[in-house]
Amino acid sequence: MSVLFSVQSVCLSAALCIFALGAQAHEFWIEPEDYTVATGDSVIARFRNGETFEGSSLSWIPGRSKRFDMVSGGVVAPVPARLGDNPALALDAPSEGLLTILHETADQRLTYKEWAKWVKFTDHKDVAFAQDSHLDRGLPETGFREAYRRFAKSLIAVGDGQGADVAQGLRTEFVLGANPYTDDLSAGLPVQILFEGAPKANAQIEVFDKAPDGAVEVTLYRADAEGRAVLPVTEGHAYLLDSVTLLPLEPEEDGDPVWYTLWAALTFAVPEG
Repeated sequence: MSVLFSVQSVCLSAALCIFALGAQAHEFWIEPEDYTVATGDSVIARFRNGETFEGSSLSWIPGRSKRFDMVSGGVVAPVPARLGDNPALALDAPSEGLLTILHETADQRLTYKEWAKWVKFTDHKDVAFAQDSHLDRGLPETGFREAYRRFAKSLIAVGDGQGADVAQGLRTEFVLGANPYTDDLSAGLPVQILFEGAPKANAQIEVFDKAPDGAVEVTLYRADAEGRAVLPVTEGHAYLLDSVTLLPLEPEEDGDPVWYTLWAALTFAVPEG
């Protein structure tokens, strides 16, 4: 594991909007109102789109969602959401243990009008190979399109929060090697990033660490050959993990996307001891 950089950020104000994913380079995540919930209490969580772990609250719209599930006690069930729900998830807590919320969006598209924005995005997300590859393919520097899809996951402790995080079949996803609500994390929190069920070697992992006062620290880590890293975590803090996979597309018609970006996101918190 290696740290690439660290930068302090100040919280931004959240705004409400409908489910429009906004600027492509912004993160998308599931944010529970509370990461630890008593058995029988309500679980409330919002879709968020923004930067530095702050962003707009988005409504659930079926046509823009490919999967919206919850997993409790090994049982997978669809979240009972209705068109326009915001928060997207609001339900009575299921059985005691570790609750996993999953959301996969439908594909969205973005047109790049400036080459500099493509360079900035691909540099930031550690996919700068796409700059030379784009030119080598004879693609234009402006007016080209990209498709993207989000794969968001959130872990919530219900009651004792016992349980283990496991792969849930998302095309790309994080899997924690320890339970942040019940296990000893003094030596760090193990995490693995997967792509199509296999470890994603040497992947960049962007970690957003939110303190109780709302201050956010952003740090980049490098996974090993097995897609694994050990992340230092702090009691009382909430976390968003983010990683991007970029794939080339061969357009069949003018205006078709020439790149496909897959975003993995995971949120959880580490409770006070």
